[in-house]
Amino acid sequence: MPRRIVFKSGDFAVTESVEVVYESKVTLFGDSAKVGAPKKFIGKRAYVVILKD
Repeated sequence: MPRRIVFKSGDFAVTESVEVVYESKVTLFGDSAKVGAPKKFIGKRAYVVILKD
């Protein structure tokens, strides 16, 4: 199935089968950073979008 992601000023659209959408903070993890996700999503694909504050 082809994937299509459209970015427009202020808009974000994903045309793909989406299981869930949620918001999470980027946190410190050693010398890097991470975004936490529930264990039930281990092995799943994910999109990470960094937003302006």
